[in-house]
Amino acid sequence: MDPHPSLSRRTRRAIHRAYRCATVPGAWSDTVLFLDERQAFPASAHVGMISPRIRSSNVCRENVISQGLFYLDWLLDHKAEFQLLVEEALGPAEAGKIDWSAPRLLCIAGDFTRYDEHAVAQIDRNIDLIRYRRYGNELLLLDLVNATAAHPNVVDPPPGGEKVYKTVTEYLADADEALTDLFEATKAFLFSLGDDVQMTALKFYIAFKRIKNFACVEVRINQGRLLIYAKVDPEKVSLEPGFTRNVRDIGHFGTGDLEITLKSLADLERAKPLLVQSYAAS
Repeated sequence: MDPHPSLSRRTRRAIHRAYRCATVPGAWSDTVLFLDERQAFPASAHVGMISPRIRSSNVCRENVISQGLFYLDWLLDHKAEFQLLVEEALGPAEAGKIDWSAPRLLCIAGDFTRYDEHAVAQIDRNIDLIRYRRYGNELLLLDLVNATAAHPNVVDPPPGGEKVYKTVTEYLADADEALTDLFEATKAFLFSLGDDVQMTALKFYIAFKRIKNFACVEVRINQGRLLIYAKVDPEKVSLEPGFTRNVRDIGHFGTGDLEITLKSLADLERAKPLLVQSYAAS
């Protein structure tokens, strides 16, 4: 990977590295490992898709999930190596943002069966089953077949007595009735956008996604509001003080360049067209 800063907008999260598995002599991990939008490491199972060509899924579909789980466990046993890899490529600041609490496993193959879907539902992991279709030599379609969400792993607190911050789940549990109702209404609307919508509670925000995040929700109980980060170009909408804000160059949790502030159900109604736009773009 070329770590040149000029590529950071599009490729700074992508780290493609094949590692020989130190714990298993002769094993070769040719999985794709990369930082996703939320600065977490997914392990993308290579079976079914290997750059620069695509293997026949009919041969390897039976092993894609088990092989992917093997790679995921190997990754979690070798955090230090990949933390160092990110630090070398992107710098210490980016490496410090990695969230190991809920890594994803992306299994890409030509097809999956209902038994595959049932199997991953029994595993407490974040696993996405993605079907690919080729149309000639120019077009590749990725179709999300199934997604399961696991409870975030408990990550050991940093040494040295550093402050441990509350999670978004804890903030939501402490929210008053009005803010809780607003969140539930927001969640219901986001789920109504399509059958492919998934919700994942991370450390500092709740992500709603298809294959990619399209709405990241923070709960601010002290201000009695929700902050939603959406994938909408803030330069193409009319920004309203106190409701929408351009955060493209402002650090924040979650993904998306447009910040939407919800204080009431009326704000949610105003935000719906923007959320629909973000959903369509993801």
